[in-house]
Amino acid sequence: MKVEISKTYEAKEVESRWYQLWESKGYFRADAKSARPVFSIVIPPPNVTGSLHMGHMLNHTVHDVIVRRKRMQGFNTLWLPGMDHAGIATQNVVERELRKEGLSRHVIGREKFVERVWQWKEQYGGIILKQIRRIGASCDWSRERFTLDAGLSRAVREVFVRLYEEGLIYRGKRLINWCPRCLTDPLKGRDNAFVEVATTRPETMLGDTAVAVNPNDERYTKYKGQAVILPLMNREIPFIQDDVVDPAFGTGVVKVTPAHDPADFEMGQRHNLPQISVIGEDAKITSAGGPYSGLDRREARKRVLADLEAQGLLARTEPFTHNVGHCQRCHTVVEPLLSTQWFVRIQPLAESAIPAVEQGRTEFVPPKFANDYFAWMRKIRDWCISRQLWWGHRIPAWYCEECGEIVVSRTDVSHCSKCSSAKVRQDEDVLDTWFSSGLWPFSTLGWPDETYDLKTFYPTTLLITAYDIIFFWVARMMMFGLKFMHEVPFKAVYITGIVRDADRQKMSKSKGNVVDPLEICDRYGTDAVRFALARMGAPGTDIAVSDELLDSYRAFATKVWNAARLIFRHVDESERLPSIADLKRSNLGLVDRWILSRLARVTERVNRSIELYNLHEAARNVYDFFKHEFCDWYLEMIKLDPERSKPTLLYVFESALRLLHPFIPFITEELWQNLPHKGDSIVIAPYPEFDPELADESAESQTELVQDIIVKVRNIRAEMKVDAKQTVPVRIATNDPELTQLLSNAREYIFKLAQVSQVEIVPKLSGDKLAAQAVAGGLAIEVPLAGLIDVEAERLRLTKEMEKTQREIDKLDRTLSNTSFVDRAPKEVIEENRRRLADYRDQAAKLGEGLKRLE
Repeated sequence: MKVEISKTYEAKEVESRWYQLWESKGYFRADAKSARPVFSIVIPPPNVTGSLHMGHMLNHTVHDVIVRRKRMQGFNTLWLPGMDHAGIATQNVVERELRKEGLSRHVIGREKFVERVWQWKEQYGGIILKQIRRIGASCDWSRERFTLDAGLSRAVREVFVRLYEEGLIYRGKRLINWCPRCLTDPLKGRDNAFVEVATTRPETMLGDTAVAVNPNDERYTKYKGQAVILPLMNREIPFIQDDVVDPAFGTGVVKVTPAHDPADFEMGQRHNLPQISVIGEDAKITSAGGPYSGLDRREARKRVLADLEAQGLLARTEPFTHNVGHCQRCHTVVEPLLSTQWFVRIQPLAESAIPAVEQGRTEFVPPKFANDYFAWMRKIRDWCISRQLWWGHRIPAWYCEECGEIVVSRTDVSHCSKCSSAKVRQDEDVLDTWFSSGLWPFSTLGWPDETYDLKTFYPTTLLITAYDIIFFWVARMMMFGLKFMHEVPFKAVYITGIVRDADRQKMSKSKGNVVDPLEICDRYGTDAVRFALARMGAPGTDIAVSDELLDSYRAFATKVWNAARLIFRHVDESERLPSIADLKRSNLGLVDRWILSRLARVTERVNRSIELYNLHEAARNVYDFFKHEFCDWYLEMIKLDPERSKPTLLYVFESALRLLHPFIPFITEELWQNLPHKGDSIVIAPYPEFDPELADESAESQTELVQDIIVKVRNIRAEMKVDAKQTVPVRIATNDPELTQLLSNAREYIFKLAQVSQVEIVPKLSGDKLAAQAVAGGLAIEVPLAGLIDVEAERLRLTKEMEKTQREIDKLDRTLSNTSFVDRAPKEVIEENRRRLADYRDQAAKLGEGLKRLE
């Protein structure tokens, strides 16, 4: 019986079926007691409130390609998954739910509120982990962790207490910008720092795209180039400087809403700010207003004020008679306010984390991102770790109301250690989420206990993350890892880029250009999306995702499927997979030796590229090999004698599936299971390794000469518009006996693949005026065209094409010679015009060659 598969690849059904089997079989589980070499990596824990976006899709694709290959190489591979409790985001979600019931956290109290958050987490939290499974991520789900689970909570307390005992955590007062009467924007990167603005139209703040100050206002020069977080919308907006801002007006800081204020519109034009319309023609909030969408503007104003008040960002409102933006209650600069907080004395921790990177114990990929790391670490200031929230790791400090003693403890405190009073209360604040996340590489492995997991998998091999959290997360993991484990937490840090839209714009809900990765996985197939991201995602380089890009890699997945259908016509269900030893003992033909050599070469390049974390290069190499060398050439060339080439065909195709598996896991498993194979799953099959005995330079050069001849004849046919049904004769000039023998043996390939009726090997070409000439691999060839084309008609056609092309060249030349255009036009527009000019010039050269042939 021949192997049969469906005519089309049903991605969704295949993906669901295989992932469930992989997980149920335990293929993704690591073994802490194994003697095999270790590869370990921890997931950047997504927020418990989160859902998958394209940044996650890229990050987890990179993870999975690397992890799957290591597993296939026989490594004891751990990819540890989990979630972050996301203090602010999660608390806000539950508070919104309470407001729907007419309640607040203060009404129900802390204990009941925390219970509600846990209930929400169990019911709705963690959706993203199911979505991560959906894209094929081969995590060890048996080791899933959560930053608020019992083990990690114990680790957090242990770290806090140890640092406190060493004097590296302290409680003190710090100046922060705070106004108890006005709206405030949190200043990004500065704990509890706010800039004060005022407005008579609170609903328009939903469309704010900047805050502005006068460039000569010395109070705010230190914030130049920084950003703030817009309340309610949680959107990062820039801190800009503009001469139109009056430093004496209010606090000297104004909100900028280009779509709803004439002065702001002009300012937005000068600073190239987005224009977000949040009020429509019907006076209702548009979709850009997020949760306020559809509300009448007056109702929206009430809701905005209520939400700001609930978050502690608004103390009171009063009627105004002044211009918009002027705060009646606050005509002076922000009052400095001392606030008591908990801090980490961070400099001593940074002192060991800087040389760890300088000495290469941890490397950044690409290396340039080490400069960002150093810039932050060398200017580091004490870290404010307390947050005025209820959801999170509560600070393990208790205050005695009798004697004022502060007790910091690993366990809950019921009596004062100094005066024995029972009147003790725990600190109300919780720790910054980054505090617990900073322990992630070792707290998830069981620390502070000396577990097998900790001993086996720490330090981890690699961290994969985005460049925007090098300081917030990477640096803190480095400091904590060196402090408590006396070793770096990871040996390399791979920095991904950002996924942008087709116009290379950053994706955001406000722009309406967000792409849902699950939706495009449904449309194009998960394998196609993964391969596109891997192929385009050079380390640290942003990716533009378009329908055209995804279509091209869906076409590649289809090509893999169709190649299998063609191959399976020659495969019996009882077939045995040949070994490389079998093939080496065989008397293989030229084309079989060539494809085995090309397989060896691509295997070497793919392995080297992945080891260097150049996944884009690995993907390009395996793509080119499979699509062009294997499908376009080998499958076509062996059609002359498929039975003779079947052992090589099976070996190469099966090897190619294993080579492709980390990139496109689902389709490769489906096809591999239908091929003759060894083992239960391609997931645990060995990854191909370079075999130098297969490298055959002679077979490569000879086959490539034949292919070059075929390509040149095809090009001549296309350029001269020879009817597709017509065959052509070919003359090849050579006096070399070996080449003569090669070409004689290869005649059938040239006949079939170039639609040739005759191959004549001659000492020199005839000089036939109606013959098109070319050079292939150093050999002169000609294709006689007498009787195959209408010479005059072809000359006329080429002349008209040349004239049309020259007009385009002249037009582009004039455009690019216009200095006014070059100075004003966007860089990408200029580059596009230059590219088009080069293409037209290349086209003109080819047309000229065609005309010369006709002469």
